Amino acid sequence: MLRILIIICLGLLTIAVAGQEVKKIKITDLEKTIKESKTPLIVNFWATFCKPCVEEIPYFQEAIKKYKKDSVRLLLVSLDLQDFYPVKIKSFAKFTAPILWLDEYNADYFCPKVDSAWSGAIPASLFVNNRTGYRKFFEEQLSKEKLEKEIMAILGKTD
Repeated sequence: MLRILIIICLGLLTIAVAGQEVKKIKITDLEKTIKESKTPLIVNFWATFCKPCVEEIPYFQEAIKKYKKDSVRLLLVSLDLQDFYPVKIKSFAKFTAPILWLDEYNADYFCPKVDSAWSGAIPASLFVNNRTGYRKFFEEQLSKEKLEKEIMAILGKTD
């Protein structure tokens, strides 16, 4: 009986973790989301095969929990190959932030729509606060400290 209960619980846990939808979007959808955001927004560009990307995501998740009262939102935008959508990307559904897959293939087209200086390297992150006009882009892996500093800046809480 205990064995059956454990199997059922593990099955439910698997369903819950794998249950997050990975939405397919175009760059125009992302541009609209960014432009219409009424709260501070962090857009993190990553891929399942990018070790620095996967390493930094837990820092983002921790920070989003910490600044929940400030309404800071996080979008994780996967730049994985089409073959990875949705199964491989969905295996990362343990992330608590929404996961989007950017259905674009021409970096020369979509990168400048995010930031004119973006070469396409990942990890990359865009910090936006439309209420204050704040917008800053990073084409690098962010440390906990640098992320914290940037969240303070997006919230207008710098010294």
